[in-house]
Amino acid sequence: MSIIIKFFVARSHEAATAVVDGGPDGAFESLSYGNFDAEEALIEWESIFTGRSFDELIAADEPEVVADPGDGEGPMLLAASKALQDALAAAGQSRLVEVSQLWVQERAADGEVFDQEIATQILSDLARLAHGLRGRDHRLYCWTA
Repeated sequence: MSIIIKFFVARSHEAATAVVDGGPDGAFESLSYGNFDAEEALIEWESIFTGRSFDELIAADEPEVVADPGDGEGPMLLAASKALQDALAAAGQSRLVEVSQLWVQERAADGEVFDQEIATQILSDLARLAHGLRGRDHRLYCWTA
């Protein structure tokens, strides 16, 4: 489980990797959250949005691990897939609410309690960030520590 989660936008893996040790604050505008498994969430969100199975996404190495200098024992940098980025950018509020409800249900099935309003807020914030990427050659990244 990630204690600190920050989503941000960068023009390249190289630019994003420059902040892996200390996080994106000061270098990139970021959205900050905490206390959920961000890597698993990225997979679950993409699965819900696209209909691809969790196992299929794992086999496709989604989300892409851009940097993991501590080999799982420190900060990590993930790149959201283009499919998830596009799905977030295209989603209207009703779809974001639907996806967040399905995600909360998945978490509950695994014994994890997640607040519905917080889940919807996270996806709505990410959708706004992703929407700003349309037509730009940038990616959505997730830094965790």
